[in-house]
Amino acid sequence: MVDSHNERVVRTSCRGCHGVCQVLVHLDGDRVTTVTGDPDSPISKGYICPKGRAAPELLYHPQRLLYPLRRKGERWSDSWERISWDDAINEMVDKFSRIRTELGPEFVAVGQGTGRPYTEFTLRFANAFGTPNFVSPGHLCYLPRVMASGMTLGQLPVCDIYNMGGEDPKCIVVWGCNITESGSADGMCGGMLLRALRKAQTVIVVDPRRTGPAGAADFWLQIRPGTDGALALAMIHSIIAEDLYDHDFVENFTEGFDKLVDHVRHFTPDWAAPLTGLSADAIRNVARAYATTSPACLQWGNGVDMNRCNYQTGRALLILMAITGNIDRPGGDALWVYPSGVRKKSVLINHDQAGEQFLSPGQKAKAIGAGRFPFCPGLHPPTFWQSVVSGEPYRVRGMWLIGTNPLATGTHQMTVFDALKNHLEFTVVSDLFLTPTAQLADLVLPAATWLEQEDVVSMHKIWCILARKKVAQIGEVRDDRDVIFDLAHRLGLQEAFPWKDRREYNQWVVEESGMTLGEFLDKGFTSGEMRYRKYLTDGFHTPSGKFEIFSSIAQHAGVEPLPVFREPPSSFLRSQQLGEDYPLTLIGGHKNRFFFHSELRSIDTLRQRNPDPLVEINPETASALGINDGDWVRVESPFASVVMKAKLFDGIASNVVNAQHGWWFPEAEPPGYRWTDSNINLLFPDEGFDPDTGSEPIKCYICRIRKCDG
Repeated sequence: MVDSHNERVVRTSCRGCHGVCQVLVHLDGDRVTTVTGDPDSPISKGYICPKGRAAPELLYHPQRLLYPLRRKGERWSDSWERISWDDAINEMVDKFSRIRTELGPEFVAVGQGTGRPYTEFTLRFANAFGTPNFVSPGHLCYLPRVMASGMTLGQLPVCDIYNMGGEDPKCIVVWGCNITESGSADGMCGGMLLRALRKAQTVIVVDPRRTGPAGAADFWLQIRPGTDGALALAMIHSIIAEDLYDHDFVENFTEGFDKLVDHVRHFTPDWAAPLTGLSADAIRNVARAYATTSPACLQWGNGVDMNRCNYQTGRALLILMAITGNIDRPGGDALWVYPSGVRKKSVLINHDQAGEQFLSPGQKAKAIGAGRFPFCPGLHPPTFWQSVVSGEPYRVRGMWLIGTNPLATGTHQMTVFDALKNHLEFTVVSDLFLTPTAQLADLVLPAATWLEQEDVVSMHKIWCILARKKVAQIGEVRDDRDVIFDLAHRLGLQEAFPWKDRREYNQWVVEESGMTLGEFLDKGFTSGEMRYRKYLTDGFHTPSGKFEIFSSIAQHAGVEPLPVFREPPSSFLRSQQLGEDYPLTLIGGHKNRFFFHSELRSIDTLRQRNPDPLVEINPETASALGINDGDWVRVESPFASVVMKAKLFDGIASNVVNAQHGWWFPEAEPPGYRWTDSNINLLFPDEGFDPDTGSEPIKCYICRIRKCDG
């Protein structure tokens, strides 16, 4: 019988994915029993996805890493011994210090996964240590849009679905974004977007798949994968040609419109139609609907990022927002106001907080692949991993991988495997479980879940700050940031980490607000005092002070200053022979509401909802290939093949297939956990990169499918 006197509820914020939802954690004594949505939350209004609800199962999972482990046998032997945290940190200090002394700090690399709480310190640590070799998936996820926004208008615009200005969007464009299914991304809550979509007068969806919003949209443009830039340019052309642009905004607050007019003259809907697979009339109609229904906002996602034209496509979409007068207006594409009195700690907002002052220009120039892709944030991962194997221009000797499982979520994984197994001298992995990547480490450090963290949460939000309260502690797990603090101090990096510990740091973050850390944690939420059309008095944070349609920063970097379109590899690599051998276009990177990249496949309640790796195939295509729903199939590219289970879906074109991302099998035999069986990223090439950012064609490559034998 439960003693009701031991029951309590703690208001906190979830981090099951990109952490935008406030939740209520229910405890019986010290044990977490359930997690529910917080109905009083202004940012999620009670919404919670399956990942958030499954947090207690993750917290108490019997296979979680609970103590530091040191490798005993050969790499890939699944042989470990438990050690103390002191021994683990001392070993890291000894190894990294020796490499820095003997060879230089650049011979140590730091790698991280998707944006998580550690992000505020991983780059800071790397810079303070002196290494320019910081590896992340930022080249094909979110950061290209952030960079394009920074160069164009000084700040990332955000779809204004929170009604902070008293006006809801009348038109919502959902472009290459599926957060209504995945839960959240980029600080946006999928549940809140659904609410806004129900209120909107006009809904436009641009996606090769019939997503949930597409099924009920006024316009669904089932675009050919990888051709988003062509569609955006044709829409710009139509809006200008039909004189539907906002003359006041364009004439008074933009730079380079006259050049844009000449630039897009030949990017007509008739030009874009055969490229995109859409009709010219459909492009014109959507352009008119978007330009004449205001306010309008544009919610974009990874569909913009994961191709060979991501920065340029992002720029074209920003220009669409601007010429229609939707920048920084209520119900449009808002420029959030950061809360006063709270120090900006996100490296995306305030770069000097990343510790960049500790990295000299000469040291930056030593970054592996420096200059290859002018707008690649950090190192280009394929270039980095190849350098570890080849030794060119030099071979990194030590690496700390934090919250990342590149054997499951990266690309060119056989190169990654070779690098980790045979070439790196000392590797540390921080994670929640033993993963295929962790099985190649020398030290494995047990990371805390969000239920075991205390935090002032600003990552991805910008406009509001949330509190996260620590409600549990299992074994000896530690917040990754506490480990970074400990290691930094023992390495003598106090100048970059002047705070005693992370709690003192968090107090520093909120101290100018007039609140103590404890008071803020109890309050749970603070937001900026929102103002719109700030450009009327402040201009834009660009060299010209205006919205730069013609980008002076891009021009200075030798990058096209007006948006261009590049054909995806699914077309330019498809010779007649390749077209016959690999007739289908492959969309990878597909995420859903049950998993977060490669995480959570060991959680029974989530895995039951999606037990097998799925590839979506149009029923007509499947019938022609003799494939039935639920059959195991082999998906093949010129580079590799994997097995997946067929899911027949008429919401995808007959010449396109869509494969789930991040598969491995935690229940399988270690050390490999069958990581190569169904990992769709094995199929992508070491070519076709975006020349600006280094992005890879994860959503627009070539493949074929056949039914598995037996």
